[in-house]
Amino acid sequence: MAGQSKPTLSPWGTAVAGATGAVLANAMVYPLDLVKTKLQVQVKSSSETKSEGSKETVHYKSTLDAINKIVEKEGVEGLYSGITGALLGVASTNFAYFYWYSVVRTLYMASEKVPKPPGTAIELSLGAVAGAVAQIFTIPVSVITTRQQTQPKSEKKGLIDTGREVVDSEDGWSGLWRGLKASLILVINPAITYGAYQRLKDILFPGKNSLKPWEAFLLGALSKALATIATQPLIVAKVGLQSRPPPGREGKPFKTFGEVMRYIIKNEGALSLFKGIGPQIVKGLLVQGLLMMTKERIEISFVLLFAYLRKLRQQKLGKVVDSAASSAKASLPATLK
Repeated sequence: MAGQSKPTLSPWGTAVAGATGAVLANAMVYPLDLVKTKLQVQVKSSSETKSEGSKETVHYKSTLDAINKIVEKEGVEGLYSGITGALLGVASTNFAYFYWYSVVRTLYMASEKVPKPPGTAIELSLGAVAGAVAQIFTIPVSVITTRQQTQPKSEKKGLIDTGREVVDSEDGWSGLWRGLKASLILVINPAITYGAYQRLKDILFPGKNSLKPWEAFLLGALSKALATIATQPLIVAKVGLQSRPPPGREGKPFKTFGEVMRYIIKNEGALSLFKGIGPQIVKGLLVQGLLMMTKERIEISFVLLFAYLRKLRQQKLGKVVDSAASSAKASLPATLK
């Protein structure tokens, strides 16, 4: 009905809905995630080219070229290498993000001293705070997943063994938080995404509380495309930090995302900071669109489920009360009945 607002979920319910939607969306387009990581982590220089054969290095020219070479060398299952860790990371990151975003936005809206609805700057700030908290707790899974996605076929390891490899490196346990600074800076990506989502929603569908699936998909896709273009160099640098160092580094890992960016520019040119942007955007468009579309549906399903459970609980409580009343009445002396 017009003017009827959509029932709200608790931060926990919003987080579960967001994480579920993210896992479903990412599972559907996982091969694109694997390919964009492989494209972003490769750094090719003349010295590396000469030794590619000995180091079993495969260089990819494009998204399609990467898919063909992976399938040729590892089979179709190669396109799903590291998917367990990836989906675990997606679930934990999105759960944490949606939970904290819901919490900070609820606190903001509850305050009587701030303007409502929040402007673009405030939406970005709320998203950044939520994203920063989420990254601190979930980045180890991201590091392990990136390592798994970039392992040669002859060195494939499971989630636990890859984690041990990271811990056993020169960084020790701190290696699980490699790229944290870049990740904290990259909180502007979801901040831009969800800030843009809210603003585009107000512009394209003003006053509408419940979106149709195609409307949520459109808003999610547009907002993610804007965020990806703005942050691609940092995304490439973060992947470089979390993966194994390229052959030209002779096993020496990068220390900062600035060092990664300088190395890429020196060997491949400034435009290479945007390598992998094709599958990154396509993956982002599909994932964000599917995520927001499924999240909207899941939230509605959760609202209906919780309402049904409350009704059952009330009915059960009513039966218990009636039963207690009947028992009490039966125990009374006949003269008091």
